Amino acid sequence: MKKSLFISILIFCVVSVSEFSQAAISQPQKTDTVYIYLKDFGLVKTRERDCTEIINTALITVDDTKPAKIIFNRGEYHFYPEFSNKRPYYESNTTDINPRNCALVFENRNNLVIEGNGSTLVFHEQMQPFTFDGCSNIVLKNINIDWKQPQIAQARVISVDDRKIRISMDVKEFPFRIEDGKILFGTSKDNLQTWKSTMEFDAAERFVVPQTGDNGCLGKDWGNYQAENILPGIVDLKFPFLRKPAVGNYLVMRFAERIHSGIFIQNSKNIRIQNVNLYHATGLGALAQYSENITFNGYRAIPNKAKNRYFGGGDDGIQISNCRGLITIENCEFAGLMDDPVNVHGTSVKVLEVAGKQLKCKFMHHQSIGMTWGHAGDKIGFIENSSMQTISTGEIAGFKTIDKETFMLTLKTPVPSGFEPGDALENLTWSPDLKVANNRFGSCRARGLLVSTPGKVVIENNIFESSGSAILICGDANYWYESGAVTDVLIQNNTFTDLCNTSSYQFCEGIISVYPEIPEMNAKSGQFHRNITITGNTFHPFDYPVLFAKSVDGITFTHNKLIKSNRFEPYHNRKYTFTFEGCKNIGIENNIFEGEILGKNVLLKHTPALELKYSTDQNLTVKVD
Repeated sequence: MKKSLFISILIFCVVSVSEFSQAAISQPQKTDTVYIYLKDFGLVKTRERDCTEIINTALITVDDTKPAKIIFNRGEYHFYPEFSNKRPYYESNTTDINPRNCALVFENRNNLVIEGNGSTLVFHEQMQPFTFDGCSNIVLKNINIDWKQPQIAQARVISVDDRKIRISMDVKEFPFRIEDGKILFGTSKDNLQTWKSTMEFDAAERFVVPQTGDNGCLGKDWGNYQAENILPGIVDLKFPFLRKPAVGNYLVMRFAERIHSGIFIQNSKNIRIQNVNLYHATGLGALAQYSENITFNGYRAIPNKAKNRYFGGGDDGIQISNCRGLITIENCEFAGLMDDPVNVHGTSVKVLEVAGKQLKCKFMHHQSIGMTWGHAGDKIGFIENSSMQTISTGEIAGFKTIDKETFMLTLKTPVPSGFEPGDALENLTWSPDLKVANNRFGSCRARGLLVSTPGKVVIENNIFESSGSAILICGDANYWYESGAVTDVLIQNNTFTDLCNTSSYQFCEGIISVYPEIPEMNAKSGQFHRNITITGNTFHPFDYPVLFAKSVDGITFTHNKLIKSNRFEPYHNRKYTFTFEGCKNIGIENNIFEGEILGKNVLLKHTPALELKYSTDQNLTVKVD
């Protein structure tokens, strides 16, 4: 009896302690996080007046020694360049016009969450919405970025004949005037800009119309048109255009200079962009440079369909330049962009002078200058530019800026033998790993995903509808000077629709194109890229080229399915399904071909036949050139 009573009491105590523990866990835990409600600073019912001062006032109260959360009440808030923060930033792949008009600037901030609660921030003219400089552990979430009057215009095609195209434009959203027969966009004489280039989008399905990329839209000499106002917003473009758009489709008309990013991240780490809709930007959508561990989850650089726009959030959707750590891009969407949705790369520089351990170097592309290219301790690669081979590696001892285009490097050891002025350098330390998963790369002006990094790269479970190559692996030290020979790339379980590679752009030699710019290519050349695996994907080619690879050691195309599409007419000059130039260790095995796949053949150039291993049951025809 006593023993039973003791056991009952013991069980009661154990259960009570357990319940108390669970109750303690379920109770809200104390936190040091400081909550800053912007409504308390007057960010309510602002209509269209500028909100910069209100938010800057709130930022002053942030105590950087404690985690903080800045909270927007859901609403629409406006920002104007005349009230913006002026900052001199050198931004990669962006025209150098300083200072920049920066709306919301976060400098040397740590442990901060910016909660938008679905708010829409509306910007006017040339501006940079968000800037993170020298920050760490930042989350930007649940916010929309848009423009009242975008720096891109669109026009609906009303009628077409042999002598003219009649278009209609919303004059409030896309203000313009006609002077001397030319359309000029802008709100006043001080900011008028000429119409520079055009894309045509299918009205019903919102994709770039095949073979209209870049100069193909209206044909050669289209700029000789003469414009005439017929009614407010109705314009006749008089010229015997060599190519005519379809009635009902939309012409996206570009006119602005690329001088601001939508989200600019510099010298920062652990930055997360989450559930952000970027409906427009006046340059790159999001740009991260010399930063570490950046995550995009639920980021969408897309058109604002509520306003019937066909153009999306800026030029590139995401540009990652000279970063390190892990770059993660998941559950994102890109559409209607005027350049590549995602571009991950480094920056090569040209060596002008060599003197022992000192090198005078120059930024070679006019939109990538002024950056702090190297730091003491950084590992660099010495590149012989004609063959694009890395001769050796070294380490930086010191970096000194001469001007915005040139700088002096001091090395720990002398340069390697054979390296001379005219050759190039790349910074190997600032080269990230990359994960790109579960995204939709919709139809945009150029390619889908550009990858130039020696880090580990995984591209999986994405849908590609790019009007150019879906994936481009490039790298050069001669033109764009975007560095980064890949060493470990896995492309798996993706779907490449028949919208891929429907227009011709630079380097678009296949749905997947591996195209480093190597001036001197022959059978004795070494390989630039290494270890690319393409497996378990589904392709829907309407044309010949599926995979083009140049200068790769170790590339396999296995267990993929190719399903012939008849949606569009073939147009590409390349008439081979697979092309390999200067490659080694190639595998094409266990793939499934459905329908009358065009070509079903392989071209080997500067590549011995023994380097190709393929399954004979695939019935491929192989040509060695």
